[in-house]
Amino acid sequence: MRLLIVEDEIGIQNFLKQGLEEEGFIVDTASNGIEGLDKFSTGNYDLLLLDWMMPQLTGLELCKKIRETNSQVPIIFLTAKDTVQETIEGLKSGANDYIKKPFSFEELLERIKIHFRNDLEEKVLKLGNITLNKDKHQVFTNEKEVSLTQREFELLEYLIKNKGKVCTRTNIIEDVWDIHFEYDTGVIDVFMNAIRKKLNLSKDEELIKTIRGVGYIAND
Repeated sequence: MRLLIVEDEIGIQNFLKQGLEEEGFIVDTASNGIEGLDKFSTGNYDLLLLDWMMPQLTGLELCKKIRETNSQVPIIFLTAKDTVQETIEGLKSGANDYIKKPFSFEELLERIKIHFRNDLEEKVLKLGNITLNKDKHQVFTNEKEVSLTQREFELLEYLIKNKGKVCTRTNIIEDVWDIHFEYDTGVIDVFMNAIRKKLNLSKDEELIKTIRGVGYIAND
């Protein structure tokens, strides 16, 4: 995981960089908001740590500019601000979290891990021995990659997201195919047969079960 620390206090910057690199992160640093924006624009970061008060461009202003690019990268503010209104202002600017100075490194590390854990939970879906990575558009079964078409991938993702619920053919046509008029739902069976074949699942397989006359249900 690659982090960017934007902090004008060099002592804090070096302390955080050393500690996070010892935890296995790749860490870049910037000493002001302008430098931070430049590095963000040219790098691919998984999380940003922004000091609130910085020269040239404040952390608040930097956060707003980053969100204007439609980036959803998690942002944590490092701040001495502690009023409710200032906290609200920071969150409204697009930050995901904040930690008040002075803080313990252990607390910061746990907050970072929580954001990565949440991010991975959203991107990686599991069903039995099947793993679907939305971000990389990959599907694995027993750790072997399986090649699915775009529609097959979307259908499998839909079933896993709704694990434990019966997905009717009407629901699937509307939510996956985005068709909201009378349509031959038999096409879903064609795609399901292809998915089962590629994943080596039988029609009686409990992972993705056919509910005759209704639709499908995915279960671990």
